[in-house]
Formats: sequence, C-alpha cells, structure tokens
Amino acid sequence: MLNKRASGVLLHISSLPSKYGIGCFDECAYAFVDFLKEAGQHYWQILPLCPTTVGDSPYQSISTFALNEYFIDLDALCRLGYLKKEEYEDIKWFEYEDEVDYSLLYTNRHRVLYKAFDRFKRNIPNDFNSFCEQNSYWLDDYALFCAVKDYFGGEPFYYWNEDIKYREELAIEEYINICNERILYYKMLQYFAFSQWLSLKKYAFDNGISIIGDMPIYVAMDSVDVWSNLPMFLIDEKTLKVEKVAGVPPDYFSEDGQLWGNPIYDWDAMEKDNYSWWVSRIGHSLKLYDTVRIDHFRAFASYWAVPAESKTAKIGEWLDGPKMKLFNKIFEAFPNAPIIAEDLGVFGEDVVKLLADTGFPGMKVVQFGFDPNSDSSHMPHNAVPNSINYVGTHDNNTILGWLWEACEEERKFALEYCGFYGDNWGEGGYYSASCRKIIETVWKSSSNVAIIALQDMCGFGSDARMNIPGVPDKNWRFRTTRDTIDNIDTSYFKHINSLFRRMYPAFDDKENK
Repeated sequence: MLNKRASGVLLHISSLPSKYGIGCFDECAYAFVDFLKEAGQHYWQILPLCPTTVGDSPYQSISTFALNEYFIDLDALCRLGYLKKEEYEDIKWFEYEDEVDYSLLYTNRHRVLYKAFDRFKRNIPNDFNSFCEQNSYWLDDYALFCAVKDYFGGEPFYYWNEDIKYREELAIEEYINICNERILYYKMLQYFAFSQWLSLKKYAFDNGISIIGDMPIYVAMDSVDVWSNLPMFLIDEKTLKVEKVAGVPPDYFSEDGQLWGNPIYDWDAMEKDNYSWWVSRIGHSLKLYDTVRIDHFRAFASYWAVPAESKTAKIGEWLDGPKMKLFNKIFEAFPNAPIIAEDLGVFGEDVVKLLADTGFPGMKVVQFGFDPNSDSSHMPHNAVPNSINYVGTHDNNTILGWLWEACEEERKFALEYCGFYGDNWGEGGYYSASCRKIIETVWKSSSNVAIIALQDMCGFGSDARMNIPGVPDKNWRFRTTRDTIDNIDTSYFKHINSLFRRMYPAFDDKENK
C-alpha cells in the first residue's frame, strides 16, 4: 500500500450528500465509492471520524476512539425497526443544501436517536454485548464520560463534582448506577456507528478503494482521553491547570500562528508506560482505516509549547518530542504500519531525520510550491516516490480560489510552471482549463500517490473551502450534492490516471482485509 502509483479523492463523510443535514454512512456514501471506482481512483481520504463538539472541528473531539453519532444512517435504523420514517424525515435538518448546520443537528439528531433507543432497549441485538466487550478498553470510559457530562448539563469535566472529576473509585460506581440508562444509550450509538462504518469500509475494499483516515495528534482538554488518562498529560493533577498548550508559530496560514489550546503530552510519563495509550490508539485506528495519516507529525520530533495565558501562538518554545522511542514501540506492535506523516509547517532537521527513520511517506502540497523565488520541496519536480502529493488539503484554499487570491507574480509563475498560457485562468467549473493544468502537474509528479479534494475536481472557488486555519467560525460546513458528483467528468480523471500511470490497485493481492 502507498508504494504504487495511484490517486484518490479527499472528501470527509460530513461533506457527502444527505437528506438529513450531514453526510453519513448511507446510500450516498456507497454511491460515492462507486463514483471513485468509475473515476479510476484507488484512495478515499477522510478527516477524523470522531465526535465533534464546540467549534464543530473533528480535530477537537471529546474522544479520539469514538465515532461521530451524526454519521449514523437513520434510514438503516428504520429498516431495522428502530425508527419510523415519520419520526425523522420531515424534520428541518439544514438551511442550505451545500452546508452543514450543526446547530440544527445538535437540536434534532439526539432527539431522533433517543426514539431509536426506546426500541433498542426492548430488542437488543445478539452481537451488542460482544461489541461492548471487544471495545471496553475505550467504550466504558467514553459512555460514562458522555453520560456524566449530560448529568452536569454539558459542563466540561473539570467543572464536575470533585469526586467524579478526579475519578474516585466510589464516585465511578455511583455514577455508573445513576447514569446507567444514558451509558447504555451512548454504547448503542457507537454500536450502530461502528457496524455501519465497517460495512462501508468493506464495500470500499471490495471495490478496490482504500480508506485513508486522519488522526489528530492532540486531544481536547475537555475529553474522555484527558479525564481517564490524566497522568499522561502536563496537567496539574490537583488543580487541573496547564502551564503550556499546543499550537504552531506564525506560518503560511496565520501571522499570529495557530493557538490550538490542547493540553501537551507528558512524554516522560508515557515512556515509563511504554507508550501504551499511543500503541492502543494506533491499533484502533488501523481497524478503522486502511492507512492512517497522523496530523502534525512534526510534533513527535519537536513541538511548539505556548504559555496557557497567551492570546496568540507567536510566543512559545520548541521542546523535544519522543522521536523514535515512540515509533519503535508502535513498530513492535504493528510492523510495517501503513502511516502517512503530515509533515507540513515549520520544518527542521529533526523532522527530516524522524521521517527518514520511520520510513513514512510525507506530504507535498502544490500550492506551497508556487514561490517564484525558491526551489521549494513542494514543487512537483522535487517530489520523491515515497510521498503523497496534494492539489490541496482540507486546510487549503481551493486551487481556483488560490489563483484568484494569489499575488500576480505567484499566479504567473504557477500558471507558467503548469503550462497554462491562456487569458481565461480565472474560469472555474468542471472543465476549468487552468485547474486541469495544475491537477495534471500534480499527477505527473514522482509521488506514488496523488490526492485531489472533490472541490478541485469541480473547479469550485474559495467559498467551497472546508477550513480556514486560525478562523474559529463557519468552518467544517462544506457539503456536496448528488448533482455535483454526477456532473464531474469521470472520463477525464480516468484518462489522466492512465496517461500518468496512476491506475494501479492500492491493495496487493496478498493483503487480507
């Protein structure tokens, strides 16, 4: 895997078409697999599948192990007898077909799912208990965390009563008893989400489509990951205060840097524990995805630590990460683990060395290479086979949006580099000549894998961006429609896959899935 010339499409589950406000594991997801196959693609890259909370970002979740209950296919629950059509099909799920309305989802989705729960309690599937047992290493704490959070009106765990906040043994037993039904509800949601996702993943595999899943490096402060693993973080265990938080210094996306605010790992404590939490996390992710992309990989070499009281990420310090001490443990458990290193951002020799030591493919993003005054490593001619080459990521502008917003010098250089000399560079749409030239330049690169966001297959402008880093509002909302996907010129993408020899299957014949 990842060692053959192939290509794929970046589109998160939430961005799929759906009648119910957000993309999910429904017939539209299966249809998208069919579309990928028809277009000659072999990879489907998605963002983290974990639950979203305040800010709607899949990179700031209450759990890095759980799946987002919004992705549960309501029609599938109806077919199983847990819902009736009239209980959900006439609800207002969105204002606009092309964007997710998280406020409406928050209001309506759990109300509907609880109706399913009323029937579930009376007709629990035979394999439910085995699912709970197999996933108890994360599911028990997750369901309890969510249930207690509801009990305290959604407050972050560090505002809960002292006994349960600090996980006193008697308090754990007490709240398991108090919140017993709610705990069962959250376990039910994960049961349905996992069964539906794994069925979709198998369908993709059967059709030659490999899933690239994304893993955030950090976890949210208000998360079950922190609550149940407090000694593994640089957090005062008595006051729950943090002195330094995660972020990145000023970069391509922001003059102030990006202040994420996540707690930082206590790598010394994790080393003493043989990095068991990370090994478990990687193993879990390898069950969910065929390949795991680790976001912000460079922090394993060295990470940017920002004073907790800071308003920006401008001021901080680089501290040493675990480097190969962590990955040696991961390789012991999972030899040849299929991992992609998101190695973007501020670079250093320590990152270069770690990438070489792990052997993981890094990332190239063509937009970062269009500097007329340098020979950037992101320029397609500098790409090495062991890399993933992107027209753009979820954090980038669309390629048409980039052309419109780039300075004249950069735009002229980019167009000339890609062999476009017309005057109509600003024309978008499915047959955009300028977009196609840039796409073909990425496809020509030596990188084994080329990835394109669905928005760039359509020639969309900047209003179709998935995320603007450093901007807190109105991100993660992009949705496509069936008509949009149906109008994509699949023959063109099959042609360039053939022309530039990206038509080889992602799976080896000997691989067992």
